Amino acid sequence: MESPPPISKERKEELRLFEIHAHIRFRNLAFLNLAFCHRSYANEAGSPINNNEKLEFLGDSVLGIVVCEYLYKSLYDKNEGELARIKSFVVSEATLGMIGKDLKIENFILIGKGEEYSGGRTKRAIIADCLEAVIGAFFLDSGFKAARNFVLRIIVPEITKVLEDRHQKDYKTLLQEYVQKKFNGYPRYSLVKRTGPDHDKTFWVTVSVNGTAYGPGRGKNKKEAEQSAAGAAYEALVIPKSSETRRSRPKESQNRARKPAAHGAR
Repeated sequence: MESPPPISKERKEELRLFEIHAHIRFRNLAFLNLAFCHRSYANEAGSPINNNEKLEFLGDSVLGIVVCEYLYKSLYDKNEGELARIKSFVVSEATLGMIGKDLKIENFILIGKGEEYSGGRTKRAIIADCLEAVIGAFFLDSGFKAARNFVLRIIVPEITKVLEDRHQKDYKTLLQEYVQKKFNGYPRYSLVKRTGPDHDKTFWVTVSVNGTAYGPGRGKNKKEAEQSAAGAAYEALVIPKSSETRRSRPKESQNRARKPAAHGAR
């Protein structure tokens, strides 16, 4: 095992409190303590200790296989594209961050002073990464069956939300996560035009991903228009669609393979 942070009597009580709240039980609390150790804390420690990044890497894989298995077995009437769409929402940073906040993960993270000062304890990305590390730690400590049960307990309600169309659709975040992983870059948003009078303007925005523009999306402000453009790009890149579905899509979502607009990126 890696070198985890030391566990004091007080820290042990904190970890047991998390176990009660999350309805899980570790055989070795050192795994759980390491899962909560952000790299900023490890970097500032007086003695050499590891951070939770390798556990996060492992937990991401455990999460993915559990979600895929569940979707494959329980939604047998859905095609591969629909299963991919559902998975993309439930394993997103937005969803994992929300689950992590429900589990009060921010109260247990070991974090460096600088990161603490900048509000790192409540950052969605840090909370989501920590949740994946907890999943990885639980897998190492208690095996796949226990980890699978834990993942299903926290994820199945989110799958239900997607099936009932009650989930959050932060397409800008989802698209950025995808582009970072797939292309090692970022989406670039460009304002195409503004239409309408000053009191009732409509904004039109395209988003460029790896040299291809998607959109334009439209909205009553640039934020709404960017979300609309991100949704068109995300559906085109991540969610396979049938030709029939593409023909029925609104006009602004179909026009998505143009060269990027010359306007400034946002």
